[in-house]
Amino acid sequence: MNKGELVDAIADKTGVTKKQADVTLSAAVDVIIDAVSHGDKVTLVGFGSFEPRDRKARNGRNPQTGKKLKIPATRVPAFSAGKLFKDKVAP
Repeated sequence: MNKGELVDAIADKTGVTKKQADVTLSAAVDVIIDAVSHGDKVTLVGFGSFEPRDRKARNGRNPQTGKKLKIPATRVPAFSAGKLFKDKVAP
């Protein structure tokens, strides 16, 4: 399912227009991205949690040349599925 299909499904389920569903979905995604980028954790009970995680520096290898290289530490977004979501996917 892509964003357009998700917007269609939200519009059908809630009875709002597709434009309203698109604006609402875009706003929700923007708020989640903004919160996580500022170091906050966003928890949607039953669905899951979005949070920033720190990834340590590590050694890597260039796949083309085989040469070893140092991969710097970085912060990445992470998602952890909630119990209800996990139970629905893998009963």
